[in-house]
Parts: sequence; C-alpha cells; structure tokens
Amino acid sequence: MPTAVVTGGSVAGLAAALALNRLDLTVLVLDRAPAPPDGPLGEAVDRWQHRPTVPQTHHSHTLTSLGVRLLRTHAPGILAEAQAAGAPLLRLTEALPASGTDSTPRPGDDDLVGLGCRRATLELLLYRAVRELPGVTVRHGTTVTGLELDRRTPRVRAVVTTDGERIPADLVLDATGRRAQSRVWLANAGIPVARDLTSPSEMTGHTRFYRLRTATRPGPLNRGNAAGDIFAHYAGVLHLGDQGTFSIALGTLPGDRALQALRTPAGFTAAARATPGLAPWLDDAVSTPLSPVRAMTFPANTLRGVAGPLQEPVAGLFSVGDAACVTDPLFGRGISLALDHAFRLADLLAGMPDITVEQRRAAARMTHELFTPWYEHSVAADRTRTARWRAAVEGVEPPPAPPPAPDGRPGAEQVAAAARTDGTVWRGMTRMLMTLTTPAELFGDAGFLDRVRRAPAPDPAHPAGPSRADLVRCVSAAEGAPV
Repeated sequence: MPTAVVTGGSVAGLAAALALNRLDLTVLVLDRAPAPPDGPLGEAVDRWQHRPTVPQTHHSHTLTSLGVRLLRTHAPGILAEAQAAGAPLLRLTEALPASGTDSTPRPGDDDLVGLGCRRATLELLLYRAVRELPGVTVRHGTTVTGLELDRRTPRVRAVVTTDGERIPADLVLDATGRRAQSRVWLANAGIPVARDLTSPSEMTGHTRFYRLRTATRPGPLNRGNAAGDIFAHYAGVLHLGDQGTFSIALGTLPGDRALQALRTPAGFTAAARATPGLAPWLDDAVSTPLSPVRAMTFPANTLRGVAGPLQEPVAGLFSVGDAACVTDPLFGRGISLALDHAFRLADLLAGMPDITVEQRRAAARMTHELFTPWYEHSVAADRTRTARWRAAVEGVEPPPAPPPAPDGRPGAEQVAAAARTDGTVWRGMTRMLMTLTTPAELFGDAGFLDRVRRAPAPDPAHPAGPSRADLVRCVSAAEGAPV
C-alpha cells in the first residue's frame, strides 16, 4: 500500500490526512510540535496556549461558509462536536438589510452560514478525529529537513528528518504553512524553484479574547458572522467563539506609532469601545477578558511558485494550504481554503492514482485555479485599503475611488453600497466574502451588476467609526489606565 507523508500537523496537514484517508493509502503525519493536551475539550483548549509553531492561534479566526459546507460534506462529526462545544452556527442572512429589497428567504440561503469557533478548538477536534482514523499515524517532535529523490523521473522516494532518519514515501505533502519548506528541500536537491508572487498585506492586528457572562448576545452581528467593520483608517471586528467566548481584533497600519497604546489593555479597550457595534459587548456585566492583548504583523499575500504550474514538477510532491498560498488574514479565508485544497487534492489523486509527473502537473493546475482568484482579490483590496488608511494617517486627501471599468461595470465600492439596500446584491457580495463565489463569477454576472446599478441609495447614516484624530485621542488618553 503506498505511503503518504504529510509534513506539518496543523490545520492543513490534518485536513490532508483526513482527505487522504478515503484513498488506499497509509498516511503518516510528521509534526514538529508536541502533541496537544488530552482531557475534556474545554480544559485541553485552555491548556493549549503556548504554541510557538502556530503563533496565529492567539488571534481571531472564523470559518467561512465554504468551510462549513466542507465539514458538512466530509466531516459532519467534527462540525457536530464543535457545535456541542458551544460553537454557534451563524445564519448570515440575519444581517440582510432590514429596509432593503428582496429580503425574503431564497434558495441558497442555507449555504450562508458561518461557524463561530476558536482556532485551537477547531484544530483540536480535527486532530482528535484524525488521530483515530485507521491507517493514519501522527508523530510529534519530528521535523523534515529534506527529500530523497529518484532523479531519473524525478520522483520522491523518502523524506529525511533532523535526526537523519530516512522515511520512505510515495507521496509527500508540504503542510508546513507559511514557511513552505518544500522550496528549501527542492533547492537543496538541485531542483530550480519557481518564483513566488507576493504583495504586502500592510496590516498589524491586535487581538483580545473574552468570555460572555450572559446567555444572550449584547448586540447584533451586522456582518452576519461578525460585528464591526473595516473603516476609513482602521478595522475593528468582533467574532464569536465556542464555550461562550468572543474575540475582538483591531487592525492598523504597521508602525503606526500614534496607536501603539493598542498593545495595552486600556488602549485596546478604549478603541474597541469607540468602534460602532462593539461597546455593548465590553460592559463589565456582559463579559470578562480571557487573554492579554496580542499583536501580530500580518504576512504578505503570497502565491507560491513551488505549488504552481511553472514549477519543474517532481512526481509525488504537493503543497497544501498556506504552503501553496497565503492571503491576508483580514478576510478569514485561510482555514476554509486549506480544507478545500486538501479535499480537491484527494479527489484528484483518486482520479489519477498513478504517481507521475502528469499527476503532479494536474495538481499544480488545480492549485493555481483554486488560489489565484483569492490571491488577486486580496492583493487588490489590500492596496486600496492601504492607500486610504495611509492618507488618513498622514492627514492628506484620500485617494479617489477607482475609475469605472472600461465596460461600465460597477466597482467594489459601488457593490458594497448597493448591498446595504438590496438583498440580492447583499447575497452576491456575501457569497464572495464567504468564499462560495469567486470575484470573477460575481462580477461576471450581468444580472447581479444590473441589480447593483438599480439599487436604492444607501442610508448616509451608515456608521463611519471615530475619526483618526478621535481614535488617537481616546487611545492615548487611556494608556496606563487600569482595565
């Protein structure tokens, strides 16, 4: 029976093991991190805090509608266990524009759901499910440092660990996340590595977790799966989690010294309370903090050349999840895309079981087709947002809105405005934001674009958030105050 070695035991690696288990394979997951805690789920998650290999665990996460669909289809038990642990299934249509048109239920609305769950909880459920699968073994404290290749094909033959152990492998899946270690393995083996496409996300995120004291939500989720918004010079968004928890993430430009006090509990709380939709959640009678404020500079948007069609193919070698593509975490697509990629790859291997260069090329095309639309959308959106935020920080006129497309198609800002008054437009935009519809599919729909053009003007009282000066003032005044 062929052996698949998955290098990396976080979400992408575990998803790959789950997907490959449907095939006639022996699966070995090699994870450099220690094993997560055993015991009751809630206690284990609370103990699973110090994870140097996955620092993003301490920040806000969400599972988009695509991720929920994939769990419903391929791992309903994991979805059920997450809900049993208090992870709410969020009906996004609750955020339909109340005064808008076409707000009655429609076919497809059942797809518009999200899952409010902390990253550690979902990952631990995935780990425990994978660990019990027949034919799957998970080894911890093991780091892969290289590949052994049959250079005549070329084709993978084995992986080599830091201890010098040679582990035979017919398939090797790089699930090492943003490090994308297969680039190093190939370079050390003398295989030229294709160039990456990169573009900065230009975002520093500050996150704090809380636990609700009340059984009811203190405010609405105006974004369907979240409360808050991306404003003219910063972002403030609240996500529900499991076990009665929620997180608040505040995003700023990297190096914004005027807002450096966001790293303090008092400064963070002042900014969160000044953000429309978030203040009711922070009342002392409603919630209590669970964590300090943690900051992280977001990674660049990256489409890995090693995973794409321009890479010199090595039969049996594949990249999964962030090892193939990283998009700005602001969009919350990472986990859902990793799940999608893993199951698409397993389907491809089931249809092309012979381990050949042609199989590897087909996987590269599939990977490129899956990730490129989301990489391009993230790059374009980040550039527009960064220019607007930088103008606010520097106190200059904001850049003009992007000009209309040559064919007269509405732009992203016009779509966002129309979504506040038209249910059909809202559904289309939400399906894209929830990773169910690609930007090209959405903006290529003539009927959708016609609805955008005909949508009533939005309410000018749409919450704009505090001005730059007001936010800096309240954060600076709060610095050092007890919270």
